[in-house]
Amino acid sequence: MKLFKVVLVTVLAGTISIGVAIFGQRWIDESPFFEGLSERSADPLQTLPDFRLNDLDGREIARNTWAGKVLVLNFWATWCPSCVDEIPLFIRTQDALQDAGVQFVGIAVDRVEDVRAFVAEYPLNYPILIADSEMIALSKRLGNRLEVLPFTVIFDRRGRRVHSQIGELEPEELQAQLVRLIDSRNAKL
Repeated sequence: MKLFKVVLVTVLAGTISIGVAIFGQRWIDESPFFEGLSERSADPLQTLPDFRLNDLDGREIARNTWAGKVLVLNFWATWCPSCVDEIPLFIRTQDALQDAGVQFVGIAVDRVEDVRAFVAEYPLNYPILIADSEMIALSKRLGNRLEVLPFTVIFDRRGRRVHSQIGELEPEELQAQLVRLIDSRNAKL
């Protein structure tokens, strides 16, 4: 009988806690007293704001380095199996479409030394930048509400967001998104 009471109280306490958390979050989101405190946004950013991040050599790279190109930002980590699985697709596509003005950029949400070791073993043909807390917050504003990896965002030549994908990007989806953004006469997929 005592075990039953313990289990019942535990379940009841858990249920109450979950209910309070859900109600509390909704109250904060809707309350004028807490306006601006919630990071939730109904609409993701539609353009890529300026940013600066360090590459693996510690050099600061600005977003405008790729101005005028179709930009594919991929948020990834060495410890993320899905992230690592899609890298060969990105390497092949970068090779095939770089002359058509497509640029992949990896944003590593990882330790610099782990990324360096990974790139030494598996060379990449596109730049890798190291995410900071502001870039992680930017990924959320670009549509990664769940803050998961991998997360990929594709921007047209004017910096407008045209596609975002939480989770692994399939070859067919990547091709469909990029073909409509490039001059197909110059690109062989």
